[in-house]
Amino acid sequence: MPEAALADFLRSRAEGDLLPWAAQVEGAARSGAGLAEVELAALRAGLLPARYRRNRSTLTVEDQLRLHLSRVGIVGCGGLGGYLVEELARLGVGTLVLVDPDVFEEHNLNRQLLSTPARLGAAKVEVARDRVAEVNPAATVVAHREALSAANGARLLAGCSAVADGLDSVRVRRELAAVCRGLGVPLVHGAIAGWYGQVAVQLPGADLSPLLRETPGGKGIETALGNPAFTPAVVASLQVAEVAKLLLGRGKALAGRVLHLDLLEMRFEELPLG
Repeated sequence: MPEAALADFLRSRAEGDLLPWAAQVEGAARSGAGLAEVELAALRAGLLPARYRRNRSTLTVEDQLRLHLSRVGIVGCGGLGGYLVEELARLGVGTLVLVDPDVFEEHNLNRQLLSTPARLGAAKVEVARDRVAEVNPAATVVAHREALSAANGARLLAGCSAVADGLDSVRVRRELAAVCRGLGVPLVHGAIAGWYGQVAVQLPGADLSPLLRETPGGKGIETALGNPAFTPAVVASLQVAEVAKLLLGRGKALAGRVLHLDLLEMRFEELPLG
């Protein structure tokens, strides 16, 4: 079915400018198109998939179209990464590129959104891909079960509009920052440790490495302070807000500065990067 005919069909099933999920599924069945293609046709026709109706006071149909056409990399699918995957998929980002070599282990269960006892031993990127298929089947997932490095980063993240850092290794974070500089892609950094966290943005041409100081063993301070359930949820949500701003060209990116979070005293402090 040509896109114009698909758009006409979707308009015939719309409720005002809202398109129910059942109509998207029917449109896919009738046209032979994938759900991602149906969502694209709907948004181009000025129809808002009803799943996004609670976005509409914040995001326009044009914003949702821009999100749908975006490709975002998520490097690390554990504590931060699980929330990044969940929120970006629900927001309506069209393509998520997931990079993580690991499987779920028992010590992940206290905080990693995608981990369950039944998924112990399962590859994190595969579980994340399945989760996206559950919560937003119109989103496309490209899953790479491998560790990001300076050698493969450009290949893994090619075509991304933005990249979100869900790593726990300072060394790999530095490599990720270098890869994003080379690609000219903005990087949204997040880190957690105990009650504390930080968020920063590396825009094309900038350098986040002063914030990413090497530590003994290559791990961050979370090795000493641990990671409770709430810290990754807060930090990842702030990262998703920064990604959304970058994709939509809205607001002021957290660039050239770093936001430090102290959830024990409930203090947020912004400092210059350097």
